Amino acid sequence: MSVFNEWLSEDEDDIFMGSPKSKFFDVSREASVDVVEDEWDKVIEKLAVLEMMLSEGKGEDFDINQVIKQYTFDNIEKVNAVKKGLYVEFTGEIICRLDS
Repeated sequence: MSVFNEWLSEDEDDIFMGSPKSKFFDVSREASVDVVEDEWDKVIEKLAVLEMMLSEGKGEDFDINQVIKQYTFDNIEKVNAVKKGLYVEFTGEIICRLDS
């Protein structure tokens, strides 16, 4: 298993390393408010685009939240893995901007 994969699957309760989620929030608390707000705006924009893409041509009765809940239920392990990867990505984006 690579070091990256080990980091993604680390123990959520490990006080020395922490989870990707805990590291994201550690970094976001220490970073400039402007940087964090800008990165969150990028996340919301990405989410808006993904929702638009998923909803396109589905009609007025399409319930995107129900589709997301069902997909999450059916694919929880994959969803959690991607979620951890996104925390790592977003943490990296904030860290890269700390000196700018």
